[in-house]
Order: sequence, then structure tokens, then C-alpha cells
Amino acid sequence: MAFTASSPSPSSLLRASFSSHEPKAPWASSVSQSDQFSFTSTAGPSCQIPSLLKPISAETHRSKSVVPLAANVAAAEVDKNNVAEDYEKLAKEMENASPLEIMEKALVKFGNDIAIAFSGAEDIALIEYAKLTGRPFRVFSLDTGRLNPETYQFFETVEKHYGIHIEYMFPDAVEVQGLVRSKGLFSFYEDGHQECCRVRKVRPLRRALKGLRAWITGQRKDQSPGTRAEIPVVQVDPSFEGIDGGIGSLVKWNPVANVEGPDIWNFLQVMNVPVNPLHSQGYISIGCEPCTRPVLPGQHEREGRWWWEDAEAKECGLHKGNIKKEEALHLNGNGNGISATNGSANVPDIFNSKNLVSLSRTGIENLTRLENRSEPWLVVLYAPWCRFCQAMEGSYIELAENLAGTGVKVGKFRADGEHKAYAQQELQLGSFPTILFYPKHSSKPIKYPSEKRDVATLLAFVNALR
Repeated sequence: MAFTASSPSPSSLLRASFSSHEPKAPWASSVSQSDQFSFTSTAGPSCQIPSLLKPISAETHRSKSVVPLAANVAAAEVDKNNVAEDYEKLAKEMENASPLEIMEKALVKFGNDIAIAFSGAEDIALIEYAKLTGRPFRVFSLDTGRLNPETYQFFETVEKHYGIHIEYMFPDAVEVQGLVRSKGLFSFYEDGHQECCRVRKVRPLRRALKGLRAWITGQRKDQSPGTRAEIPVVQVDPSFEGIDGGIGSLVKWNPVANVEGPDIWNFLQVMNVPVNPLHSQGYISIGCEPCTRPVLPGQHEREGRWWWEDAEAKECGLHKGNIKKEEALHLNGNGNGISATNGSANVPDIFNSKNLVSLSRTGIENLTRLENRSEPWLVVLYAPWCRFCQAMEGSYIELAENLAGTGVKVGKFRADGEHKAYAQQELQLGSFPTILFYPKHSSKPIKYPSEKRDVATLLAFVNALR
């Protein structure tokens, strides 16, 4: 196969930001699946990129090895100076680097001792970037046994498209059997997702990483403002160990950390990359089938994951190192984002309006006991630190303004911390925010069932019940 590249210069290919979709690398989109591992340039000396176009041979037969991540792939030329690297310094140096440049650096530095963690979602971009470097790369995925059928089919599509074999890791059958026999198939709906994720995801990942010196993830800062807002492009992994064992033995690369979701999707479209068909059904962040659902327009992508839990720390445990220690003090033992106290001086209150009544614990208890009210009430159960409560603040305040003088009272009750258990047991609190309507002549409040929190939808709910 031959290709030509008229402009721009080779060095600019790695510096360019992928969010711009000008044809800076005309050769990239012309690479066929069958030729992705062998390039021959006829473009002349000025267009030769030895580090990107080094001929390699992909694995031709699926490895029969049962050793985690032990597939035989062509070993890359590895950077010999990767001992005692200052990764904090490197992260600062590469803060503004393009994902392609970061991927190239990672593969050069660790060769066959690094692998891409692929979940079957939009992190397909990582595989595309790895392919564009022209270097050998490894891909592994965690098969939890609970993935959507579409995700399993997508794995097969990806293998054929890139001519690779994904190295699958599976949970321990005895551990899964013990969990299911003792607690059932859907215990996570009752006591949180952490235990199931620990068995099906975290421990298999731990085994996989013990065979590596570095791994590559698709984490982005905009995926979860509560836990991923400060992730660097490269770091010493704070949670897992590599092949040498001990703290500091594993390096974690996050090439798309500084890229926003829309830019990822523009890149996938421009490069004609295959994507999981679930994305077209409203799924953005994709995990296990029972724990993932589509999101509505305007919702954050992580609202589709573990939606029955609080939003503050929606991590399955694969990236638990993202949660700062000081933030962890405000979380309960299962990591579901439950505040340990009823407030922090660093978190300002929200839903502040002259049209909103702030209810105390006694106030909400009295309101709930009344069987005949002089007027109906709409009350939001919230936590000021919750990103989703913050996101609906504007619409809820506007709703209160619209209902002012109509005979409907609008209130708020802070239901985290010491009030959390009461709210769960007596007020139908499942996750923040929860919205309740108290009719005039009924003691039982009616829970707002929709995920839509715009003014028009909330007003329709009130008008249907007032």
C-alpha cells in the first residue's frame, strides 16, 4: 500500500489538536483495515515518519494462553529511559498535547508492557489513535457476564475492523456464584453497585494489570465532574499494581483527559470508526446491562449509570483513585455519595429564592403528617453538592416564580447527611434530586416519576395533580 501526504509537515501531525477537523493528515482516513499494520511511503523524504510508520506484524492467530494479557504481539522498540520517571512533571509537560501525541508517547515508552482498556463505548477512539501511530498495541476488556448483546457484537466488529484480538478478562466463577446464590442477581439495586462491581470488574482488572507496567484508559474530565475533573494525561496509578508489584509499579495514561465528549464523537465520525449501536438508542456511557440506561436530552452522560444511586461518586472501582481523600470523608462505606454530615462550609446552599420555602426536618415531618392541607405543595429533596441538583436549580426557581400566587407552595428540603435515612424511609428518596407533590386532600405525597426537569414538564406534572 502507498500513500502521499502533501501537507502539513509530519511534526505537526502529533501536535495538532484533534478537535479541529481540517484534513491535517489526509493519509489517515485512507488506511484500509487490511493494511493498517504495514505502511510503505512513496511521498519522498520530507513526508517520511519513521516513528509512526514502522512496519510491524500483527498477531495472526488467537493466543491460546490462559495467562492474563499474555498474547504474543510484536514487541515495539521501548524507551530505555523510563526508570524513575517524574510523571507529575511529564503530565504538566503534556497537558496541551494532542491525544495522538500522548498515545505515541505511551506506546514508545512501554511497548508490549502497556495495553488499552476497552469497554465497548466511545473509548474506541483510543484504538483508533493507537492504530494511527503505526505501532503495535494491545487491547483488553473486562467481560462481566452482564453486558448488552450489542456490546458483545461490537467487540467482534472491532476485532475485525482493526485486525486485532481483544484480550478478555473474566470474573472468578466461584466468586460470582457465591454472590448470586447469597444475594440474588440484582442485589445492587438494594445495597449499591460496589460489591457486584468488585467481583465482576475490579478483581479481574487487578489480575490483568498485574501483567502490565502501564495501561491506557478513556477517562475524560467532562465525564464525571464529581470524580474525574482533575485527572492528568498521565499518572502513577493510585489504586492498582503492575507486574513489579508495590506502590508506583503501574502507570496510567489518559490520552483524552482534556477532550470533551462532542469532540470525541466528531473524531469518530470523521475517521469513520465503528461505534456501539447502543449509542444510537440514547446510551452514552455504557456499562453492564442492568446498570445502564439511555439518558434524556440535557442529562449528563453519567446519569445513565447506576441511576438509582446518588450522583456524587459514580465510579465502579476501576478509577476509585479519582476520588480525593477529603471528598471520601463525605461518602458512606459503599461509596454511593451519601454525605457523612449535613453540610460543609465549603458547599453553598442552592435553590435560593423568595418564592421557595426552606423546610426544616420538623417542617417536612409536619407537612407529611397533614391529611388536609390548605394548599398543595411541591418539594424538592436535594443535596447542594449534587451536580444534578445544581443543574436543575434554574428551572426549579423559574417554576417557583411561575407558581407564585397560584395557590401552590414550592419548597425544598435538604435531605443528605443526618436526614438521609429519614428521607429514604419516609419520603421515597432514591437519588438526588427527588421531587414530591403533596395534594390538598391526601397525606401521601406523589413522587415525580420523570427524569425531565425542565419548567414545562414540571409544570405539567403540577397541573395534572393540583
